[in-house]
Amino acid sequence: MASAVRLLPLVLLGGLSSAALAATPATSLSLQAVTFQVSAKGAGSVQQLVVKASEHGHAYPLVKQELLGSLTGSEVEDLNSDGRPELLLYVTSAGSGSYGSVLAWSASKGHTLLPITMPELGGKLAQGYMGHDQFAVVETTLMRRFPIYRPGDTNAKPTGGTRQISYKLVAGEAGFLFKPVGDITIR
Repeated sequence: MASAVRLLPLVLLGGLSSAALAATPATSLSLQAVTFQVSAKGAGSVQQLVVKASEHGHAYPLVKQELLGSLTGSEVEDLNSDGRPELLLYVTSAGSGSYGSVLAWSASKGHTLLPITMPELGGKLAQGYMGHDQFAVVETTLMRRFPIYRPGDTNAKPTGGTRQISYKLVAGEAGFLFKPVGDITIR
């Protein structure tokens, strides 16, 4: 039964088209009475990101930061089922690698946006990694998927298959973080 559960997210993510995974990010997203307004302004690969949030007329402090790359997707979900939504923004770097990253925040009961840390890829999860990430939320799990490159592969033609990593939102010392909880490689 455990293997069927591990394969289910792969099937769900695999069924999404690249267009769905890299859709133009929404500028306004709402869940559980919290509304997020997202904007990225600027020219080229360095932009100014602004995130506004409000709940029942109460504004959260603004989040402003430099964005390296392009905002390529956005989702809102209650990833840890605590009754508070999380905002996830998917970013793709400039250049041929199109390296992906996630910027995320959790809306606290105290009307602040708590940052969520996404760990760097390392160890066996990073083997063969050269970007071209796709991200999607499947139920309460963040899924990351990318092609695997073997030595000698060109950027346009990876031959090592696809790796998919599942992340769960967990409490950390100073907020929340995405913890890798599973991975699968399809050859």
